[in-house]
Amino acid sequence: MPQHTTSTPRGLFSDITWPLVLGLGALALIRPLLRVTGIADALAQGGPLVPVSTTVLITVSWVAAVLVARVPRPFLTLVHTGVAYGVLAVALSAVLSPILDGRLQGPLTDPFALVMVLVLNAGWGAAAGGIALGIRGLTGGGVER
Repeated sequence: MPQHTTSTPRGLFSDITWPLVLGLGALALIRPLLRVTGIADALAQGGPLVPVSTTVLITVSWVAAVLVARVPRPFLTLVHTGVAYGVLAVALSAVLSPILDGRLQGPLTDPFALVMVLVLNAGWGAAAGGIALGIRGLTGGGVER
């Protein structure tokens, strides 16, 4: 008599390494902190070199982290990382804008902007996750389950 096995469907939140997600999301806060402190402007004199190179370095760090950690679901881990960064960046904006500008500014004051921050950063995470999956596939690390 054949055995029937039922596989439980995996959701968007299963097999995610949450400390890694939060740590990588926090690492990306270097982007707004470089801008707020004026370091980005001092280094690039208003040009795109620092923001672009910072984004590339963060993306490489994210991809390397999920590959080295051998997380079971690198794509979803990095999508969640992008969303975590978005939430942390919004929180940072909410804390710093009243201090620096005297009033609350940023995504929390505009619901559309808030949604776009989360969507765009989820897209950044998805792009990084796609790169991680591609590298994992090329190096024989298997595909995401």
